[in-house]
Amino acid sequence: MNIGRLFVILIVVAALLTGGAIYYLQVYAFYDEIAPRGASDVVLTPLGAEEPEPIAHDDFRAIDADSSPIRYRACFTTEMGTPDLAAYEPYPDADPLVAPSWFDCFDAAEVGAALEDGSARSYLSVAEVHYGIDRVVAVFDDGRGVAWNQINACGEVVFDGNPAPEGCPPAPEGYDPAFKP
Repeated sequence: MNIGRLFVILIVVAALLTGGAIYYLQVYAFYDEIAPRGASDVVLTPLGAEEPEPIAHDDFRAIDADSSPIRYRACFTTEMGTPDLAAYEPYPDADPLVAPSWFDCFDAAEVGAALEDGSARSYLSVAEVHYGIDRVVAVFDDGRGVAWNQINACGEVVFDGNPAPEGCPPAPEGYDPAFKP
């Protein structure tokens, strides 16, 4: 075997190992499963209120990661129907983010399609759960529910390096506008 062929094999093996490591780090390494804590796991903000309140739910599963404030995903079931949920703040610009494939109860494409066709509705869970990030809950007509963190309108502006627009909370002291969630 000549030295050129050995060099090519080493490059291919290094590339495969690097690719595998990057895939593992993106999909598995930084996520932690969140143990259910009880009633406070699923909260919604009532119409006209600032503080969220717990809603009745079962079968709570969630994941999160310290590496980004928008990696939170959760699934649950609830017996609360559309009439009960009408008392909570709707979230009109809900855009579910993709979850890792191994967290199989959360399918962003299914949630997005259900929000579009009206078989699911989205609600504000917690405004500003992190600066510029809201927690959103979507509930399907069959009682399945999901939650995720989403960049809000204020966050979109500030994360682009611009000052917070009027009506938005000021950026926290020491906030680095170069940080991108």
